[in-house]
Amino acid sequence: MQDRSDNPGRTRWGRFLALLVPTSAVAGAIVLGMSNGAMAASFAVSGQTFKVSASELRGEGFVQFGGIAQEVDGTKHPVAVTGIRKAELFDLCQSVKTPGVPVVLTITAGGGGRPATAKDLLIDVESLEGDVVFQNINIGQDASTLQGGPPGATGDRKAFGQQAEAVNIKNLRQVARATHAGTFNLTGLKLKVNVGSAAKECF
Repeated sequence: MQDRSDNPGRTRWGRFLALLVPTSAVAGAIVLGMSNGAMAASFAVSGQTFKVSASELRGEGFVQFGGIAQEVDGTKHPVAVTGIRKAELFDLCQSVKTPGVPVVLTITAGGGGRPATAKDLLIDVESLEGDVVFQNINIGQDASTLQGGPPGATGDRKAFGQQAEAVNIKNLRQVARATHAGTFNLTGLKLKVNVGSAAKECF
């Protein structure tokens, strides 16, 4: 079932494995995100994943449900669509590796006790590691009834979903397909192209 017939970016995956757990949910919380109507992505994803790490993520208004990130050629990737209404990211690092050559692009921000901040954060997550604490979490909620996350952040009727008033993730390590945020404030931003022996990812 596709969110919109004129939008190749994301197709909801109504039968997404209902085995999402809080740890997976947390993963989505960490990166940029995407909010466009009923979670229909406004862009087709690339064929690459990227890594994101942070010493700590503090979020308010967390939701998560199953979805599919779709490439321009129609290739589909199952993901955990995760949304956070407000987020603070400490010691943020994002890296993208260039296929076939020793080149890695890194972006860092939110150091020195001045966290990067985001509003209406959404992300298509493939994997996550970290130490997570949720406040008032519902696991197994109908994805179409999720509340408190970014505007329009709901899934299909009768599909698996989860939500929490707040989430805290320490030592975050995440692999994602796509991200977007309504607003993203990257304090102390540093972008660097790393080549050869210096071409190391965030983790």
